[in-house]
Amino acid sequence: MAPLSTLFTSAALLATGASAFTPASPSTTAVRPSTNLYENFGFDFAEDQVENTPQIILGEANYKKWVNSVDPDNMLNRQYALLTRVRELGLLEKTAELGILSKLEKNGLTLEKAEALLPKLEELGVLSLVANNQQLLINGVAPIAVEGAPILLPVVAGALDVGPAAFFLAAAGAGGLDAYLFASGAEVPFIGLPAGAVAGLLLIPLTAVSAGVGVALGSLKN
Repeated sequence: MAPLSTLFTSAALLATGASAFTPASPSTTAVRPSTNLYENFGFDFAEDQVENTPQIILGEANYKKWVNSVDPDNMLNRQYALLTRVRELGLLEKTAELGILSKLEKNGLTLEKAEALLPKLEELGVLSLVANNQQLLINGVAPIAVEGAPILLPVVAGALDVGPAAFFLAAAGAGGLDAYLFASGAEVPFIGLPAGAVAGLLLIPLTAVSAGVGVALGSLKN
């Protein structure tokens, strides 16, 4: 006859197995929270978008679809023709004429070093950031960069002739100008906004980019 302890163990295992196949009672079933999103943030005093908005334009996807049906050439869904504008402005030809690529090589940015930078950029999340914000970059950043390139390319070429010092000087000049506008309390005519804050929208990014390029070129030479 099997030992008593073995019988007790077998009985416990059978009871556990049976309970595993027993359906859970309704009182113990977890209730999933609601995932509905509301433009009124759930406030009772705010307007209900479902009641006040026609179904045909309710939600971003429906609204964009409706705008396309009204005017296919609308600003909401229009995409900046990046490659077309680059070709029309002749930016590749101007880049070659100014010798920007050869000047970058003289400053230490060779093809091998550019390829070596890609894994570092991926580690920093730069490539993922660009991939996840393609629409914003194409319609927001690209027009400014491409349309201003005919003026900027000769300036960049001249700065590359000088080296990192030119970019540090540009960063100091842009940052110093913005600091002066803040310190002087100057205001933009007609609208009365602080000139330092308005100009800072351009000068602060310009300062950061110029300083970053100067540091990068300096590290390449070293």
